Amino acid sequence: MLCFAQSAVTIEVDYGKVKKNIPVYNRQGTIYIPISQLADILGINYNLLQGQEMVRFHFPKSDLTVTSKNPYLVIESKEKTKEVIQLPTSTYLINSQVYIPLKYSLRTLEKILGGKIEFQEPSVLKISEIKKDQTVLPVIKNFNLTMLTIDQKANGTLIRLKSNKKIPSYTSSFKEGVLSITLRNVSLDPDKIKTSGGKGVIREIKSRNMGKDAELEIMVTKEYTASEVLNIDHSNDLMITIHNKIFSNKENKNKDKWDFDVIVIDAGHGGKDVGAIGINGVREKDVNLGVALKLGKLLEKNMKDVKVVYTRSNDTFIELYKRGKIANENGGKLFISIHCNSTPQRPTDASGFEVYLLRPGRTKEAIQIASRENGVIQYEDNPKRYQRLTDENFILVSMAHSSYMKYSEKFSDFLNKEFSNGIDESSRGIKQAGFYVLVGASMPSVLIETGFLTNPHDAAYLKSDNGQSKIAESVLASIQKYREYYQQFIQSE
Repeated sequence: MLCFAQSAVTIEVDYGKVKKNIPVYNRQGTIYIPISQLADILGINYNLLQGQEMVRFHFPKSDLTVTSKNPYLVIESKEKTKEVIQLPTSTYLINSQVYIPLKYSLRTLEKILGGKIEFQEPSVLKISEIKKDQTVLPVIKNFNLTMLTIDQKANGTLIRLKSNKKIPSYTSSFKEGVLSITLRNVSLDPDKIKTSGGKGVIREIKSRNMGKDAELEIMVTKEYTASEVLNIDHSNDLMITIHNKIFSNKENKNKDKWDFDVIVIDAGHGGKDVGAIGINGVREKDVNLGVALKLGKLLEKNMKDVKVVYTRSNDTFIELYKRGKIANENGGKLFISIHCNSTPQRPTDASGFEVYLLRPGRTKEAIQIASRENGVIQYEDNPKRYQRLTDENFILVSMAHSSYMKYSEKFSDFLNKEFSNGIDESSRGIKQAGFYVLVGASMPSVLIETGFLTNPHDAAYLKSDNGQSKIAESVLASIQKYREYYQQFIQSE
């Protein structure tokens, strides 16, 4: 039986073991539903024509054609005879989906489905068992997705979908303990793309083909916090990260270890690694150290109960991996890496500060910035230690930070607001990129690009004692607000 239970903007489709929410459009009391989404649930094969403004549904003995902004439903038999049904109102095209008036389309749906349909206004549609031979899709022999692997981590679960072609696009949504992922223009083997039984935060995975697309339903526990779907560079595979909560009941019994008592300040570059050179001759390593030392003094004066740890407090070269090691060995609760931006063009109009989180870069600019900052490894004795952090392995590394991402994001938000109000530079926003220096620090972490040394205004501001002091004061204000938020959260757990 098929049952619709209406909500404010969606209805729940309950068809046997399949439960699915789809949107509805209510116009003056008439409910419209997306016909292709209904067909997906029922397993009816169809084609999208004229862009997406026409949908043709295929049955063994006839086809049904529905056109947007049109009051006619057309049934065409295999013998090429046509029957045209005129509706009292036209269909609609909403978000590239053709919506039909449910009440006025019942008799036509009943005819083509071969089942009894009863509409109980305003929210329930019941359909008796439809004829299976009318709706079974063609058997797919050449599956694109044939393998699913699950890698359980302490802070979540990593799912890998093996594909023999690039997945063009996908969408995901989460509701009531179910993460639904629709993969466009691919097919999967439902017998292989599934799992049951508890695997960390995952309870069960189901999959099915829907027309030209495929869908995964991942049932998760209450420990679920977030997820990401990521394409893998140089591969057709898809990675799905399922993150769980950083705090568990067991961990909360020892809340002392979560006290906000150590801040690690990382002045980027140093020693033989000067970083970027400004158009005014200022060196990035000097600006970074100047801001770091000023921030440390402000913290020691205004937050006396917090220990300040520097990865470097003078003009010394410190390898990237050692910076994270210093932070971890000192029990850091927040890691702040300070840098300056630059561009190949000198001078440049690009200006302003940016705040970065550790995730694989999503934009060309973010990837370029990460590449430049990661370039310090050329000065290290063993640069090969970072090779394993490329491509999909970086997803595993960034996943290890996902437990802290909520806090990193919150601190980034405070930073962005305080910088916007406290320094003489514009905001370029909060972004994400793959910075090696953030990899090793097992704590909430951010990287700040304080401005562009290749911009005349920014370079002068960053070189000045006043500019560096204003930046340090804004970071201090951000830390104070973040600690208040952090302690309230810990106490509530």
